[in-house]
Amino acid sequence: MDNRSEVRDFLTTRRARLTPEQVGLPATGSRRVPGLRRSEVAAIAGLSVEYYARLERGQIAGASSGVLEALARALQLDETERAHLYDLARAADGIPTSGRPRRRTTGGKPAERLSLRWALEAITDGVAFVRDPRQNLLATNALGRAFYAPVIGDGGRAPNLARFQFLDPAARDFYPDWDRFAAMCVGVMRAEAGRDPHDRGLQDLVGELSTRSEDFRRLWADHDVRTHGTGTKRFHHPVVGDLTLAYEELAITAEPGLVLLVYTAEPGSPSAERLRLLASWAATTTTAAPRDTEGT
Repeated sequence: MDNRSEVRDFLTTRRARLTPEQVGLPATGSRRVPGLRRSEVAAIAGLSVEYYARLERGQIAGASSGVLEALARALQLDETERAHLYDLARAADGIPTSGRPRRRTTGGKPAERLSLRWALEAITDGVAFVRDPRQNLLATNALGRAFYAPVIGDGGRAPNLARFQFLDPAARDFYPDWDRFAAMCVGVMRAEAGRDPHDRGLQDLVGELSTRSEDFRRLWADHDVRTHGTGTKRFHHPVVGDLTLAYEELAITAEPGLVLLVYTAEPGSPSAERLRLLASWAATTTTAAPRDTEGT
């Protein structure tokens, strides 16, 4: 991905979403484009208009942390956006990004590591799975295989959450809040691309989805970034129906770039009972486990 264009588009989209009222400026005069003027952002950040214009053209290499902090404050960036700005600046300087070290290559495949599989299978009351930065499902527990049966399917291409989200019509049923999920998926991918702009697999995935999905192209152009972290999601499973699940994302320190996600239901809730039903269904149904997707 071209760093200069990424910086340019990120800064211009952040500037376009702010109004004068949001930054304490009077809304005077006509505006040809939405958002703040470059001169207004420069003034708030304490930068010259010429220097800010250079930054917005993508010439961010060499920008100090003081300049980046001033930009983050002026554009009212949240923590994820601020980290993304720093990642873009570090990439321009040719140094490692702040998010995490680039995933190293090991002799074994993480999805085949017995200790990781044992840990997954030890989680019996929740959906647990390992995901990489490219949105591939690398490994799941038994309940996860049943839960993600619509994504895993009957084989073929390795299961990928982003491809399912944007290319499979079944996703509209599986995710009742499809628009929200789609924006989250793209925001997470944007943040990952900022952390490792040299990830060829992620670049190929973005290219594929941009070609095949108008929704993905539109959301990618927004340049929004986010982290997954924690929260609540709604699902509609074809076997047990509606589920409301809380999720937690945990970094796997032994495998930089990989995360463990666990979905659980509130104890005693209808969703908890439906997860138990799904576990019973899984015990009597053979669901193909996802293959390792290294190199896809």
